[in-house]
Amino acid sequence: MADGGGRKPDGVNGELASLLAIARDLAGRHRGFGTVPDLDMAAAGRFFEDCLGLLFPHHARPRPRAEREIEARLIELLGRLRYMLCEVMPEQCEKAWGIARRFVAVLPRIAESLKLDAEAMLEGDPAANSLDEVILAYPGLYAVAAYRVAHELARADVPLLPRLISEHAHRLTGIDINPGARIGRSFCIDHGTGIVIGETAIIGDRVKIYQGVTIGALSVKRAFKGTKRHPTIEDDVVIYSGATILGGDTVIGRGSIIGGNVWITKSVPPGSRVMYRSTGWQGLTEPEPERPDDFVI
Repeated sequence: MADGGGRKPDGVNGELASLLAIARDLAGRHRGFGTVPDLDMAAAGRFFEDCLGLLFPHHARPRPRAEREIEARLIELLGRLRYMLCEVMPEQCEKAWGIARRFVAVLPRIAESLKLDAEAMLEGDPAANSLDEVILAYPGLYAVAAYRVAHELARADVPLLPRLISEHAHRLTGIDINPGARIGRSFCIDHGTGIVIGETAIIGDRVKIYQGVTIGALSVKRAFKGTKRHPTIEDDVVIYSGATILGGDTVIGRGSIIGGNVWITKSVPPGSRVMYRSTGWQGLTEPEPERPDDFVI
């Protein structure tokens, strides 16, 4: 860069001029994003953790000693949520208070739903020793709790915040549940790492899913936004590890069992068993006879 006399700066002056030019370029890029919300994933994670402390005493720090302490935390949470909503939807800030109040009003319902989820995980895992262990230690319950909190905000058309909450849980657990998915009661995730549940997936009651399961879309083209791209899983279905189920028209019928490592892009009727069998498999015992509604891939 030349000075006013046409001479190029050198040494310290040249280095400083170079840094100023870089800073000017970066500042211009920052301005290009317009007004950015004063919110990040860490703040969303802290909000969810405080919700979790209100839903389960196990996660409250410090533990509340009286009902008025819970009341004080609820009031603080309400104010913080209102602030975050104004950050992510400034053009609708006047609606933030109403959305925040409706959210805290459904916390008891979320707590009841999560208790059923925890009981399903206790019932579905012989390695679990107590409900306290599931609530405190199971990544599946943590991810489902983040989903149920984020889903309520997504239902209120809150942008950004629901996804930040679910991605906070994704980072910690390896379980990726889009807040737009619809998941029924008594949902059991066993182990959980690697599970992906897409935005338009519909999952019924008492469904059990193992690690590595994908309930995803056949295509990720942007043009398909707003359409149902992910499968429907009906009540009482079990999906074993590594299974991949794709497509918005795909329905896994009630009571079906989906074996490990299968790849499904078409519907299967209720009561089906879908299994993967290697052509090179040499079993030590004879396999069970197949039923008319069995599918072998």
